[in-house]
Amino acid sequence: QGERELVSDCRSLAQFTLRGIPPMAAGAARIRITYQVDADGLLSVSARETHSGVEASVTVKPSYGLTDEEVARMLLDSIQSADTDKEQRALREEQVEAERTLLAIESALAADADLLTEAERNDVASLMQALRTQKQGSDHTAIRAAIEALAQGTEMFAARRMDRSVKQALAGKALNEIV
Repeated sequence: QGERELVSDCRSLAQFTLRGIPPMAAGAARIRITYQVDADGLLSVSARETHSGVEASVTVKPSYGLTDEEVARMLLDSIQSADTDKEQRALREEQVEAERTLLAIESALAADADLLTEAERNDVASLMQALRTQKQGSDHTAIRAAIEALAQGTEMFAARRMDRSVKQALAGKALNEIV
């Protein structure tokens, strides 16, 4: 509960854990979250993993309300901290995207590193290290630039992987089997 960008700056109303999700590649899990408020103002939150159907929910019952002073303080804090909060949120979002990108490329290299020359592998490794270094910093624009540099530096690798996949999928097939 609160008006701040980051969860750590807001008041927790309830928590629940979604357990039993089968192992998947990073980013593959899809969670559908539903928020419902009934006529009495009770908030119900449910989360369902779409592949396995695993579901968990919680009902948030109004407990102790906030005083007018607490509400005013929360609003004032949110206004005073808006720029800082947005910067922190942008930083965290870019750090998560950097980690996701690094994991995806590491996985691709584990499967298809033979598609790259040694020099290309070294170039990709340098770009990955640059992203790891930027990810530890506090400049979200530098992290974004490193993500984009890595994406550009691996475009040819992605194209070669796609070519290999298409060749494997089409190998030994007649044209009428494909269409």
